[in-house]
Amino acid sequence: MKAQELICIVCPIGCHMSVEKKGEDYTVTGNGCPRGIAYTKKELTAPSRTLTTTVKISHSNFRRLPVKTSSEVPKERLFDVMEEINTLTVEAPIKMGDIILKDVLGLGVDIVSSKNMPRV
Repeated sequence: MKAQELICIVCPIGCHMSVEKKGEDYTVTGNGCPRGIAYTKKELTAPSRTLTTTVKISHSNFRRLPVKTSSEVPKERLFDVMEEINTLTVEAPIKMGDIILKDVLGLGVDIVSSKNMPRV
């Protein structure tokens, strides 16, 4: 396998890493800490992301409520999760940390409010 170049997104440093697959194992260089190795292996075998977005909200001073996933979602399912979120409308009041949608698409991940929104 030809070496692949990746930029680690685990912390703000953004190490530029090179990874080569040798048999069943990966050789990673350029990482500044062990988290870079774990990130690289996960990114190549099962990439996932935390999704941050907004949901429609009624009875609030704002039209959208910021939300995020409670944990990472497989990268190939992000658009499916977004489609499901786009069907939602919540009603104020909402508190930060409230579960907006439990177990979205059976992935074991909840959609959670990331802001307080009082009712008006």
